[in-house]
Amino acid sequence: MAHRISSRRGGARQLVITIAVLTALSGCATPEDPVELRGVWLTNVDSDVLRSRETIAEAMDVLAASHFNVVFPVVWNKGYTLYPSAVMDSLFGIPIDPVHRDHDPLREVIEEAHARGLAVIPWFEFGFSSSYDAGGGHLLARRPDWAARDSQGRLLAKNGFEWMNAYHPEVQEFVLALICEVARRYQVDGIQGDDRLPAQPVEGGYADYTRRLYAQEHGGKEPPRQAREPAWVAWRARKLTDFAVRVHAAVKAIDPKLVVCWAPSIYPWSREEYLQDWPSWIRRGAADLVIPQVYRYDLADYRRTLLSQSGDSLGLPELGDKLFPGMLISLGEYLIADKDLLEEIRANRQAGFHGESLFFYEGLRRQDGRLARLLRSTVYERPARIPFPLRSQAPGAKAQDPT
Repeated sequence: MAHRISSRRGGARQLVITIAVLTALSGCATPEDPVELRGVWLTNVDSDVLRSRETIAEAMDVLAASHFNVVFPVVWNKGYTLYPSAVMDSLFGIPIDPVHRDHDPLREVIEEAHARGLAVIPWFEFGFSSSYDAGGGHLLARRPDWAARDSQGRLLAKNGFEWMNAYHPEVQEFVLALICEVARRYQVDGIQGDDRLPAQPVEGGYADYTRRLYAQEHGGKEPPRQAREPAWVAWRARKLTDFAVRVHAAVKAIDPKLVVCWAPSIYPWSREEYLQDWPSWIRRGAADLVIPQVYRYDLADYRRTLLSQSGDSLGLPELGDKLFPGMLISLGEYLIADKDLLEEIRANRQAGFHGESLFFYEGLRRQDGRLARLLRSTVYERPARIPFPLRSQAPGAKAQDPT
């Protein structure tokens, strides 16, 4: 989900006035309203939404007025957390992204979102990636033994992202500790991994630890030199599936109402390139929600790809209610056309998907909030009920103090 765009803040006064009017007119969902997931990702790259309590509150006003009901705020990116983390402080001496040293974005999102009836599912965007175009970054500088390696022994890198070894037990414990830390200390409604969690580029698997593990399970044999050899792909994909199962069990042990959500790449590309066999995650009970990234610029291509990700196409017809497409609305200079946005959402409903999540929030506010107003006046005209029980609305639910 890496992206590089510039935020547009023009017409701020007009947008604030529009927000105030729409907020006054909008209402809470009622039993007569549809049950749909209407999600959006909040990022800290080329977006100022998480920079202050004020910008967070403004964003929640926009989303509530536009009848969204779930936000996925990033909490793990570029080797930093966007909340004060005891895990990061103990291992790396960096409790939070330095940009946010004076406030806690996650706590502020939770408070502002819940006040407006929005669910909050933190998004661990970087997953098993350590850095972007930074030679491993500060994580691997401190823990070089955590580095993933390709068949030439080089630091595993793909599309600019550099990777930790997803098969190393210490790396797995580290990422799991971050997830559980958020689940325990904040009144979130779930957690989310994506195309980097759990994931590992298919070119990897050649770090010393992984070689030894493979040899132990294969009578001393070395891993195949060909990274795409089918049995070798299957072995590594199963290890990642095992980790997804561990995450699900650990999160549910903290609170069974927490939603375990994944937003992987589309299948089977996800397995072929990043060893994400997410239909197996569903079959093994490790997923409450799956939001495959059906990111396409062409409407016809979107429709074809969407149908390939349905429960029927994947051999999971009984689990179709767990699947919701992820849609690309903004990236770089691209901003989806009004007609294409509406047609994609209509295609979702025609294909049996009861909701979607949009990448990403800044696309809604560009051009003076054009897309937010479009949704509110058309396909999102009525509020929608969230398609899962909310932990934050459980009797006696109370956020714990993260300090």
